[in-house]
Amino acid sequence: MSDRLYQPTVARGVLQRHGFTIKKHYGQNFLIDGNVLDDIVEATWHGAQGDRHVAVEIGPGIGTLTQALAESGFARVVAIEKDRALIPVLADTLARYPEVRIVQGDALRIEAADLAAEWADIAREGPVTVHLVANLPYYITTPLLMHALESGWPLQSAVVMVQREVALRMVGLPGTRDYGALSLAVRYYCQPEIVRSVSPGCFLPNPGVDSSVVRLVLRTEPLAPDVPRSLFFRIVKGAFGQRRKTLANALRSEFAELSRDVLDATFERAGIDPGRRGETLAIEEFMDLARSFLTSL
Repeated sequence: MSDRLYQPTVARGVLQRHGFTIKKHYGQNFLIDGNVLDDIVEATWHGAQGDRHVAVEIGPGIGTLTQALAESGFARVVAIEKDRALIPVLADTLARYPEVRIVQGDALRIEAADLAAEWADIAREGPVTVHLVANLPYYITTPLLMHALESGWPLQSAVVMVQREVALRMVGLPGTRDYGALSLAVRYYCQPEIVRSVSPGCFLPNPGVDSSVVRLVLRTEPLAPDVPRSLFFRIVKGAFGQRRKTLANALRSEFAELSRDVLDATFERAGIDPGRRGETLAIEEFMDLARSFLTSL
């Protein structure tokens, strides 16, 4: 297929030819803007290191972004699609791209070893650099992103299109209304930045909300090797469970096994005022608090 899949007439023709009906419960909104595609591909390649690059795309739809990734020079593009009805569509639209592997399945259930098997032949020649690319519907953004970050997927970067309000939460800074548990979870693993905004008219069908492209660069070293991940996220969960509560009250509920005196001493060691609220603490302060909790628990 020589036509550009992002062209509205081409996209509609593909859907009609296959008799495909767009499913709202899958959050299917197909990208039909070439400029946005170019920016996503450029962001994916930005700062890429190594010789053998693999793109893992979540939710390829009819293959619009997949086509652009394949033509940009990736040694392998692994497209993971949950909707079985789209598999024959992708087999058609991507037939002339031998570097593309189409995987039918739920990205939330794919483990690192199963994913790596899709480029095992390339890995025999040397280290492989993996980049996640996805146009994520609102309902699955956080669980899928956290699965990719916590399941050991060998990622160097991720470029994701998400609803604008989610993007603002991902890059939120302390003291702002967007700062919260998601902001801290993202910064624990990555360095985030918003690449661009995307209007509803760039999609088929129109989603009715603004979107943003976010680029995440994975940390090469743990942010704080001496702080157990489980403890850090337990503190974050407690701090943001009820945003209007002070840290003292919020964490008293989360760490009910500790006495008031022990909690007071924990805050004092960390040098953090227990009267502050979670949204005022930078990630480094959460790390300091976690180190102090290590002594208390």
